[in-house]
Amino acid sequence: MTDFAVRLITEAERRSTFDLLSRSLHSNRVSDEDWSRYGESWPAEHKFAAFDGDVPIGVASSYETEIAVPGGRVLGVAAVDGVGVRADWTRRGVFSAMMAAQLADVAARGLPLAALHASEPTIYGRFGYGSAALGKTAWIDRPAARLHERVPAGGRVRMLTPDEAVKEIPGLYQRIGLHRAGMMGRPEVWWPIMHDRLAGPDGHHVTVVHSGPDGDDGFAVYATVDRRTPESPDKGVMLKVRELHAADPVARAALWRFLLSVDLVSGIRARFRPVDEPLAAMMADHRHALTADVEDDLWVRLVDVVAALDARTYRSAAPVVLAVVDRKLPANAGHYEVGPSGARRTEAAAHLTLEVDTLAMLYLGEWSATALAEVGRITARDSAALARADELFTTVTAPWCGTYF
Repeated sequence: MTDFAVRLITEAERRSTFDLLSRSLHSNRVSDEDWSRYGESWPAEHKFAAFDGDVPIGVASSYETEIAVPGGRVLGVAAVDGVGVRADWTRRGVFSAMMAAQLADVAARGLPLAALHASEPTIYGRFGYGSAALGKTAWIDRPAARLHERVPAGGRVRMLTPDEAVKEIPGLYQRIGLHRAGMMGRPEVWWPIMHDRLAGPDGHHVTVVHSGPDGDDGFAVYATVDRRTPESPDKGVMLKVRELHAADPVARAALWRFLLSVDLVSGIRARFRPVDEPLAAMMADHRHALTADVEDDLWVRLVDVVAALDARTYRSAAPVVLAVVDRKLPANAGHYEVGPSGARRTEAAAHLTLEVDTLAMLYLGEWSATALAEVGRITARDSAALARADELFTTVTAPWCGTYF
């Protein structure tokens, strides 16, 4: 018997649970002024908390939005945007109980997928989440870096005022659209805390927009960090790119060209960029654009396996039968035939056996079946089945989320 209870929070508990999450993630409690501005981004809906009596000791939050999957379809997804446990209640089953309640709720609401960015990656595989999209950290050396002369050019880039950034960017993000697998919709509750707080009148980020022949088609959000010290007074400013979204290569190139033109900058750092973004190829000297790091970014959980598998497209290969093991949602366990015509449950013998977290690693196309088999995550009856799965699940464009939450 536990000495705590897990339930959905009430409207009156929004502030206390947000403060709890902030402290568990080693941030300060939100001020009254900031809560009045951004508190609506923390609605009570879909937030589970663990309580010791009436006192919250843990919280697991999500909001409902959309995610693009390979082939271009958009599915409903629970975006898990905050999980934390008070320090004196850790390792007592609070986290597991909240995650189980959240997962059961997502399944009951009929959402086929859940997704998160993992602060502690090793714990989420136990709940069926797999590392489904990677992100790279790009470092561009300034002032030496410049674009190659044949990189496309066109349109113009303008800088927005903070008020314009709050007003214009949500619509522009929607117009650009979810054009890569892994990209996610941004509902109204997302914008105040994740964009307005940084790029609006009280923030310190700069927003620029590219306009092409058909209007606005790309934007970037960045901040600057002074790297000068008494020992290195000429080190200069680092430009940190938080976001860069573009509808086409011309808009993307124009935004990078603008960032490279900012004066008094000694380097540009952009974290969680698409791993296949061709920054080095865009440079006159590709050594001036380095990949400083590649790390896990988006973690995905297939909540309704057959619905999720059938929603994406597959390349041309003979079907494979997957035996899926799901210890948290047993209704998902079973055999699934996956091929160019889609996915369905089957009684046929399995070619490949895997846990649902490994299936998530395959799902958006980031990892190959062969690689996952080599490290023991997939058991195969024969190598031919692995080769077919590689062909079926691979994607031409790497998956990418591009949204903090």
